[in-house]
Amino acid sequence: MNDKMIPLPVRRLGLAEAGDAMLTRSIAIEAPVSVEVGGIGYAVMMATPADLEDYAVGFALGEGLVETVDQIGRVDAQPIEGGWALRIWLPPERNAIALERARKRVSESSCGLCGIENIEEVLRPLPPVTARIATDRRAIAAALAALRDHQPLARATGAVHAAAFCSPAGAILLAREDVGRHNALDKLIGALARAGTDPASGFILLSARCSYELVEKTVRAGCPMLVTLSAPTSLAAARASAAGLALVALARTDSALVVSDPHGMIA
Repeated sequence: MNDKMIPLPVRRLGLAEAGDAMLTRSIAIEAPVSVEVGGIGYAVMMATPADLEDYAVGFALGEGLVETVDQIGRVDAQPIEGGWALRIWLPPERNAIALERARKRVSESSCGLCGIENIEEVLRPLPPVTARIATDRRAIAAALAALRDHQPLARATGAVHAAAFCSPAGAILLAREDVGRHNALDKLIGALARAGTDPASGFILLSARCSYELVEKTVRAGCPMLVTLSAPTSLAAARASAAGLALVALARTDSALVVSDPHGMIA
């Protein structure tokens, strides 16, 4: 069908209501994406193979391989047998950083968080959020009401996450979707960087559980506020508070929980 979804024949079983039937359902594509940096195998991620250039930029920024989009030489995304190859080319000085990180990845265990050195790396202090926006509950409600209109893949498949960038008034300016919530956010951050849109000028809305990685990606992008549809973990709440990130969770049409608002931005 495209690079986001494919048709799948299924048989509907009537449970609480009758109506067995043969149907064709659209399902989201999930494929292995091999991320290479400067010709070095860096990671293999499971992702929806769309907007991969945005994903490459957001991934490089989130991993700290580059500090700005201008430090990326070029990005190549090519289908390969069994998946996709996403190749990121950097200048020599940034390649050295990528090589060192790739070596550390190889030495880590499969869980990715084992060993005291890795724990210290995960818990290292985040840069403080210095941006401020003037927003309020009406903006959050407006963004929530508009989110579905920016989720065509979710409407078709019911199986993907969305990350949206919103103005302080709650207008959704840009959105990306992926089977992985981290990937959706990386794609959004990459798309903002490529468009020259400053993440400090608005807030991010995620259709996902708020884990610590999503808080850290938002903070490192320089965005002052994160809104999620689901609850935060304890580490996500603690990291948001420590970094000065405004965090709103369990956002619904009728209510939301302000987990962290250290600068009183949310009226």
